Amino acid sequence: MEETGKMGDGGVPFWRRSGARYFPLSAYFKREFGGIVRKISVDAHFSCPNIDGTVGRGGCIYCDAVSFSPGRFFGLDDVDAQIDDGIRQLRRRFDVDRFVAYFQPSTNTHAPLDELRRKYEIALRRPEVVGLAIGTRPDALPDPVLDLLAEIAREKWLALEIGLQSANDATLKFFNRGHDVATFVDAVCRAKERGLRLGTHVILGAPGESRDDMRRTARLVVELGFHSLKLHHLYVVRNTKLARLWEAGKVEPPSLDDYAEAVVDFLELQSPETVIERISGEASEPYLLAPDWTAKKHAARNAVDVAFRRRDSWQGKFYRG
Repeated sequence: MEETGKMGDGGVPFWRRSGARYFPLSAYFKREFGGIVRKISVDAHFSCPNIDGTVGRGGCIYCDAVSFSPGRFFGLDDVDAQIDDGIRQLRRRFDVDRFVAYFQPSTNTHAPLDELRRKYEIALRRPEVVGLAIGTRPDALPDPVLDLLAEIAREKWLALEIGLQSANDATLKFFNRGHDVATFVDAVCRAKERGLRLGTHVILGAPGESRDDMRRTARLVVELGFHSLKLHHLYVVRNTKLARLWEAGKVEPPSLDDYAEAVVDFLELQSPETVIERISGEASEPYLLAPDWTAKKHAARNAVDVAFRRRDSWQGKFYRG
């Protein structure tokens, strides 16, 4: 069969030939780099504009730095040392010699340009590092930062991940995100003008959001056209405002079955060429409070697979590009 990313044109996406129901990151890396590539999480110790007062204080109601990046507190401050450690650990587990340095915790474009450049270049000077993934917020992407990322992307593989969470402004306000949907759209458009490879993050299962609301977010993601997508469920970790709301009975995270149905709804609308990097969030004890299935390895992936098969569905089934 001809390799294609679209449905209804007489072809089948290459990732479906193995029985996959969505386009996983591992398949993308094999196509892009000709072999196995693994991500190394790097904590550059940047701050967040929603914590340091630039746009707000307190941060998102679900965010706790310790639970999202426990390694931050284990003594590896230096970017180079973190990459060394990441390479050693991954080589113990996998037959791999190429890596993407993933600047993950906090807001990884929220610093002076010279500091950003220095820390990115520390990662890129390693011969084993084939590219960068940079996680950030839409309100931390001024034009000079986008220009820097575009400069790097002309020489190296680079993916810029911009958090959305929801296309519903009321949900963003509840999350205390510190930005609205219009800010997100503006940042994406300015990044796309520079030809950057873009990903986004979405949270499914927010209080008050219906499946139609979540499909609305899915349609915005399709409209803006992302290279990659991460789906997370709403889950509760200790030492957050969300934890206090959950303990007071004011918030209930989604059940595993409901979440799986929402994921399938979302992915049915996406382009078959959008890389699905994640289909659920992860947290473990001692940080996790709810739902308990979050800590069960592969629970979400298995439930999503069951929902896809029951509905005889796949990523892109209802995509209209």
